[in-house]
Amino acid sequence: MTEAQQEKPLISYDDFAKLDLRIARVLEVSEHPNADKLYVLKVDIAGVERQVVAGLRPYMPPEALLGRNIVVVANLEPRKMRGIESQGMLLAASHEEGDSRQVVIITTDGQVPSGSTVA
Repeated sequence: MTEAQQEKPLISYDDFAKLDLRIARVLEVSEHPNADKLYVLKVDIAGVERQVVAGLRPYMPPEALLGRNIVVVANLEPRKMRGIESQGMLLAASHEEGDSRQVVIITTDGQVPSGSTVA
């Protein structure tokens, strides 16, 4: 079993309910000036712009993110990543394929307004 497949401790429903998962629309994508693996995204969540830093540069070009609806943890405490504040976290799935890691952004099947809740 790989590290990614190892089970984490069970959490209660109340713990899960604390997460505020929202749909965000990616407005801008730029390379982080101080990190080779990070992008700085400007996203719209229900009309409010936020900045999210994500470690996706090795896995996809900026145009693969631009204009997409993504799922973010909207109530994550802000955190500086290599000097730039991230005001949320996008969700992505990853897996090993041969000798490389594949990363897929969690997104919507159809168009939904930014700010929509994910449950």
